[in-house]
Amino acid sequence: MGLGGISIWQLAIVLVIVVLIFGTKRLKSIGSDLGGAIKGFKKSMDDGEGKPGDEPQKRLDSDEPDAEFPERKKDKSRSA
Repeated sequence: MGLGGISIWQLAIVLVIVVLIFGTKRLKSIGSDLGGAIKGFKKSMDDGEGKPGDEPQKRLDSDEPDAEFPERKKDKSRSA
């Protein structure tokens, strides 16, 4: 028994049908494009994390007024 009740033979048949429909060249290009996209995503995630010299992120629930959202300070003064 294979993955989720699918046997090895059923997976092989599906693979053969996919190769017949798309061809090996197209599958190779799709695989390399997908790999490049995943590599780029991982690189962008690593670039955004914890570099020395980065400014700390502001917390949205802090009492400091944000420069991006000056209306937050006004709203707090009204509710107090």
